[in-house]
Amino acid sequence: MTDPRAGQPAAAEDLVDVAKLVTAYYAVHPDPGDSAQRVSFGTSGHRGSAFTATFNEDHILATTQAICEYRAGLGIDGPLYLGADTHALSEPAQVSALEVLAANEVLVMVDARGGYTPTPAVSRAILAHNASLGASGAGPRADGIVVTPSHNPPSDGGFKYNPPDGGPAGTDITRQIQDRANELLADGLKGVRRVPYARAAAAGTTGKFDFLGGYVAGLGQVVDLAAIKAAGVRIGADPLGGASVAYWAEIGDRYGLDLTVVNPVVDATFRFMTLDWDGKIRMDCSSPFAMASLIGRQHEFAVATGNDTDADRHGIVTPDAGLLNPNHYLAVAIDHLYRHRDGWPSAAAVGKTLVSSSMIDLVTEGLGRELLEVPVGFKWFVPGLLDGSVAFGGEESAGASFLQRDGSVWTTDKDGIILALLASEITAVTGRSPSELYRELTSRYGDPAYARIDTAASRAQKAALARLSPEQVSATELAGEPIVAALTTAPGNGAPIGGLKVVAESGWFAARPSGTEDVYKLYAESFRGPAHLAAIQDQAREIVAAAIGGS
Repeated sequence: MTDPRAGQPAAAEDLVDVAKLVTAYYAVHPDPGDSAQRVSFGTSGHRGSAFTATFNEDHILATTQAICEYRAGLGIDGPLYLGADTHALSEPAQVSALEVLAANEVLVMVDARGGYTPTPAVSRAILAHNASLGASGAGPRADGIVVTPSHNPPSDGGFKYNPPDGGPAGTDITRQIQDRANELLADGLKGVRRVPYARAAAAGTTGKFDFLGGYVAGLGQVVDLAAIKAAGVRIGADPLGGASVAYWAEIGDRYGLDLTVVNPVVDATFRFMTLDWDGKIRMDCSSPFAMASLIGRQHEFAVATGNDTDADRHGIVTPDAGLLNPNHYLAVAIDHLYRHRDGWPSAAAVGKTLVSSSMIDLVTEGLGRELLEVPVGFKWFVPGLLDGSVAFGGEESAGASFLQRDGSVWTTDKDGIILALLASEITAVTGRSPSELYRELTSRYGDPAYARIDTAASRAQKAALARLSPEQVSATELAGEPIVAALTTAPGNGAPIGGLKVVAESGWFAARPSGTEDVYKLYAESFRGPAHLAAIQDQAREIVAAAIGGS
């Protein structure tokens, strides 16, 4: 249910007490015997809050030591690029991490300007260093850590590891790190090596790296910034108080763009935000409630954009449509890029997660390209982006990245900055807004109705959903149409999806258990309109209930 204050400015009572939060980071110690208070890596690292004993100094010390041991075991002895966003817990966690990294004699590169670091800037730094080793890859390989809970509320912290491929670590890696970190927690952190911060910051193994300069200097190789400048596209960029704030100012100045940073304020309470759907402060640039302030200024700019706090997600606002649905923009971006990138490999596929809109399937077919449909998680796109077999990878949650204009890799993690700039390129090159172009796609392929809702489920039911087999689906029709596929593995790579996807001719649904709440996420889409979508959702609940029953 939507909170009655959703989309309204935050009030004093909505703000986190930063002093108490940071105190809790150091003063509260998790109970290793409580599964909820252990280190737990989801699709985007370990996340939690110091107030609930789920993101505290003990977690970061243990996790960083586990990363040190993991990389040492694989002979990863190059620089580790360490970045952090603007959440209140990010700076203390970065300090804790550096104390452990220095004690383990890891060569760490921190921001030369003492600023905040977007996720894509860390991915870019890792890839650029490793590319400098040559085709053989022999030499000291780099990896990285980003301290961020992404768009999560101000009371949260997050910690994620990017291995030498520059992308999000896969479960084979995160499971090792998570398990070792929990062993260290259970043993009272006796195996953690650590030196005081003053020594760590001054250590010979701690160096400086210009993340901002290195990232911004290469953007013209990814997006046609000259076309944007020549067309005079008026851009409004809202970092939502996140790590991209200095990046947007630099992009505008360096490339001579008509670009306004509409909110250059950084404040760990995020008091300038409007409340999200549930009445919480959340820097979700795909939410019309969180983006209400920027939407209110949609007529001031040809393109207005938002990023979450680590800038791995994007939100696009146009004068004629307001905030674009992430699925709609992904379809437009794919159609534009594959028609305007002559330097891309002719066989490069389009990557999508299986809960993204089927409009992408139709656009991909219209382009004559191969579709790579994978489980949820950007990690599945990393190999293809690295070798050029996938030119674009995108998720329905407004995260994507794509190749440089010459077909070489740019980032292997989500990059909300280039997706935001691409909206201006599209406007400059075509003379039409991304929302206008989406309406053109719907006239060609149909106008789908898409929604994601959460449905209550016990832990046992979630576990049963995660291990379903197609044979457990007894239904033969979905909302009046024959079921053509019941999937528990992704068509693109055969990997388990951790849930179920059921497909009919005009619609589909997918159900996945939440990793943090007692719900399962139900995604559904229909090309026959909202009423048919509702029918799919109703039957989806019945199908899932029958399959997982009273587990």
